[in-house]
Amino acid sequence: MEELDIREVADLSGVLPSTLRFYEKKGLIKPVGRNGLRRQYHKNVLNKLQLIALGQAAGFTLDEMAVMLNTEGRTVIDRGLLHQRAREIDGTIRRLKLLSRGLKHVARCTEQEHTDCGEFKNVVVRGLRIVR
Repeated sequence: MEELDIREVADLSGVLPSTLRFYEKKGLIKPVGRNGLRRQYHKNVLNKLQLIALGQAAGFTLDEMAVMLNTEGRTVIDRGLLHQRAREIDGTIRRLKLLSRGLKHVARCTEQEHTDCGEFKNVVVRGLRIVR
């Protein structure tokens, strides 16, 4: 079993040692022991840190991830929660695309006053629905 100390894990992953200790307190990662005062981790902690970064990018809380990435070495994926999060991301993408189209229209609109532009008025109405 290849072990890495906390500094090596931090250097390889780009995750600060203080963050690694915080993840440990949250139950996301678990050291395999100590070498003097330094925590030692199995090298697979790097994979777990990648999953944590992916989960954070997807909007999962550390508590949600702690349940899915428990310290007993098992991964317990809540597929329903993953589907729900994917639907939320899809909805955000749709709203952002509408917003982007609206901004692009306004940027190229030839009306002197944007409030005179019918398409601009539609963009505003759609935009109001986007933020709700």
